Amino acid sequence: MCPWGGRITASETYDVLIVGGGPAGLAVAQSLAPGTRALLVHQDREIGKPVRTSGGSWLADVTALGIPETLYHIVGRVDLYTDGRHLPVGLDSDPVVILDVTALYQWLATSAQAEIRTGTKFLSAEVQGDAYRVLLRGPDKREVTVTARYVIDASGWHMAVLENLGLNQKPHRRGVGIEYEFQTTAFDRTRAVLFFGSTIPGGYGWAFPTREGAVRLGVGVLEPDNPTSPRVMMEKLLASDALVRMGIPQPANHHVNAGIIPSVPFERDLIHGQVIRVGDSAHMATPTLGEGIRICIEQGRALGAALSRTLDTGNDRPLKTWESSVQRRLALQYRVGLWANKTAAGYSPQQWDRGMDRLAKLSDAELIAFMRNEFSAPMIMRRAAKMVASKAVRLMSG
Repeated sequence: MCPWGGRITASETYDVLIVGGGPAGLAVAQSLAPGTRALLVHQDREIGKPVRTSGGSWLADVTALGIPETLYHIVGRVDLYTDGRHLPVGLDSDPVVILDVTALYQWLATSAQAEIRTGTKFLSAEVQGDAYRVLLRGPDKREVTVTARYVIDASGWHMAVLENLGLNQKPHRRGVGIEYEFQTTAFDRTRAVLFFGSTIPGGYGWAFPTREGAVRLGVGVLEPDNPTSPRVMMEKLLASDALVRMGIPQPANHHVNAGIIPSVPFERDLIHGQVIRVGDSAHMATPTLGEGIRICIEQGRALGAALSRTLDTGNDRPLKTWESSVQRRLALQYRVGLWANKTAAGYSPQQWDRGMDRLAKLSDAELIAFMRNEFSAPMIMRRAAKMVASKAVRLMSG
């Protein structure tokens, strides 16, 4: 891998240009075949900073992905709170981990089979024969043009490449979050907290302990469902007595993380000619809790491997196979998850309490599956039956 930063030479030609240095883009770069002429551009000055995600994931997944133990903290319990309920969920069967986001992204970058240029912004692209001519602006504000046979849009919710080429638009519905990260010894580091109800109407909040002894206290809302900004939500939360009830200390000497993820239906078309989207550009964050690092890395690596085979053989079948596998894995599960997401976004505090009563009847394994956005066939059938009944009521009343 070439050093991060540095100037891009004008008129360079690449096999692959990756736009975005988050987990998806870095995972694509990591799994490209050695010798691939590849460039990854990232608009921030440093990989992994600023932090735009809370870093929640699952131990089984990060272990399967080969992520070192030094890059996460294991949590054995999650406490769910609404205004009038508290439900502790044991995670022995599938522990949660809180990732060191900056260190993880930088670890991915160290094995990338690509030049990485930070502080470099994608500006525009145009078709040029069987490739794309791409205009970039470097950290010195100079503009440079490169040519790439394939362009990977891993730019996140911006969908920078797709929107510029008229292939898609930024999502109209988004999860917007803010997080205060602060050092404390007054929080049980074996637990995570998720909370819902009047403190975060139309959204949810969280408190996650990190490996470094900090807590990430965050709130997220769905726009445009809820027009209130996350910062205002956070201020109201801190002024209430909710943190005391949940055993969460008041932030002190905190720094702020913030991020945006799409909260729209999964779209099956991932390949647009020789432009391919992955990660949040492809709506890969789960609709239930909005966590997606594990999925972005898994699918980014799979895309990098498929793209390498296509470059080697001149046949796009490996890419089509990759696209089909993502569709099979995510399309139905995310449709059900988004239904749950939209339903919960309109809950009143009383409905959240009743919802918690229903969740309390599930086993820990069933609750974990729900949080992971992995729905069993019976759960999907119950949801389908509920939709049919709802339509029947509307027909009879109309």
